[in-house]
Amino acid sequence: MSERWLGVDYGDVRIGIALSDELALLAHPAATLANDGTALATIRDLVVRKKVTGIVVGVPRNMNGTFGPSADKAKKFGEELGKHLPEQRLVFWDERLTTAEAQRILHGAGRNIKSSRPVVDQVAAQILLQSYLDCLQLTAPEGELGNIDDE
Repeated sequence: MSERWLGVDYGDVRIGIALSDELALLAHPAATLANDGTALATIRDLVVRKKVTGIVVGVPRNMNGTFGPSADKAKKFGEELGKHLPEQRLVFWDERLTTAEAQRILHGAGRNIKSSRPVVDQVAAQILLQSYLDCLQLTAPEGELGNIDDE
């Protein structure tokens, strides 16, 4: 069964977007959108065009697990997405430290973080989406993922 997920790293200025492959195994950076009021329509178009079945919205929890103002904004944005895309599953996912991890990865690859800000948002979305996809794989019923010994 084909299943494609979209990851959303919400920010006040930019929104990072990642897409999974059709098997929901791997997340890939897809886009960085300006948070200028057009993002909902752009995401809706992307969901329809890429036949996305589920959306994962990153919610940045504080280190002690509580929710702050940024988490409230991300949840509100996710709820708006859900209203515009009621056919897709909507999941809120803890995205603590994804931006820091994205910066570390890009720095390790020799990228200048200051000039790579739009890429950081995409990579942060990729990290949060991959985290969710990995969890799906770990919790899938036995046999659902297939077994290489069956070949």
